[in-house]
Amino acid sequence: MRQPQGFEDSKYPTHVCRLRKSLYGLKQAPRAWNAKFTSHLLAIGFTVSHSDSSLFVKHVGSDSVILLLYVDDIILTGSKDSLVQEVIDELSAVFEMKDMGRLTYFLGLQISYHDNGDIFVCQTKYARDLLAKVGMDTYRSCTTPCKPHCQLLASEGDSLSDPTIYMSIVGALQYLTFTRPDLCYAINTVCQYMTQPSDLHFQLVKLILRYIHGTLDHGLNFASGSWDLHAYSDANWASDVNTRRSTIGFVVYLGNNPVSWQSKKQNSVSRSSTEAEYRALANTAADLAWIRQVLLDLKIFLLQPPIIHCDNLSALALSSNPVYHSRIKHLDIDFHFVRERVQKKDLFVQYIPNEEQVADIFTKGLHGPIFLRRCRNLQLSSSAGFERE
Repeated sequence: MRQPQGFEDSKYPTHVCRLRKSLYGLKQAPRAWNAKFTSHLLAIGFTVSHSDSSLFVKHVGSDSVILLLYVDDIILTGSKDSLVQEVIDELSAVFEMKDMGRLTYFLGLQISYHDNGDIFVCQTKYARDLLAKVGMDTYRSCTTPCKPHCQLLASEGDSLSDPTIYMSIVGALQYLTFTRPDLCYAINTVCQYMTQPSDLHFQLVKLILRYIHGTLDHGLNFASGSWDLHAYSDANWASDVNTRRSTIGFVVYLGNNPVSWQSKKQNSVSRSSTEAEYRALANTAADLAWIRQVLLDLKIFLLQPPIIHCDNLSALALSSNPVYHSRIKHLDIDFHFVRERVQKKDLFVQYIPNEEQVADIFTKGLHGPIFLRRCRNLQLSSSAGFERE
């Protein structure tokens, strides 16, 4: 570290200046900016969400203003235009701001609107740019991002000469799952070969890119409806051929709209399909608890407890049956987490047949007709009929 030009002190050449404020480019700058902006929001009547430190809410009687902060990008909405404008004026008086108008683009997400009030969110530009970057924008498309039983051995195939290309593409693909839940399982699978990818693993990545090429304009359609909260939870027992760990997945709906989803390999080996399903159940219950708290921060109250749909009768019985035995002793935390909420009637767990299990798209590769049906269940559609302002 050197003294800045024009401020050299010949008497103390090894001394440096002590900053009294943050400067752009310093590692502390984002934190300092966030603290300053947050303190001002609190001063004008906002409160911080208990579940998300970047979400702020201001209640004025029966009306509300909601602000979402990402570094220096802001989404602002509310039940009254006058209240939203009042907040904009208050912030503009202190900070240099630019009102971009109605939300159409945010962090790579494109937002479109339909005449009937529906909102469409996609990442078409991001996906198109990615395909062009990797030279896959002219390849023939396919109907699914992965084939049934698409997992490979970690040591299968010839190692790539430059694995960073594989890592870069797979890393970029992960961002697409924000609006493309249909890609979650396939991308989760190829992520597992990051350390030593082979040519066969790269073929799986190319299959995903070909599928994206044929569904570039696909995204999520959000429609107004009820405030009921429900979820689908599933597990594919011992599906990983390398470790025999299970793959779990869930999707949470608010009304008919999917608002949270996940495809994940479990951290430890499950000794039975019941254990795998029950761990998936606990994972889903935790996400539901978080979403419910966000809704409470927004003063949105559910008329009935959330429901989890599960296709495993044994896991369903464990969630409500108070009988405890040694076979599930190692499931102590997950067991009590779910059962406690069921007993308090904060959560219901209901059986659903396999053919109606929406979450199976997050735990296994599906054949074309079933995969397309699941995409419709997830409210995935093309951008046709939506206008971007």
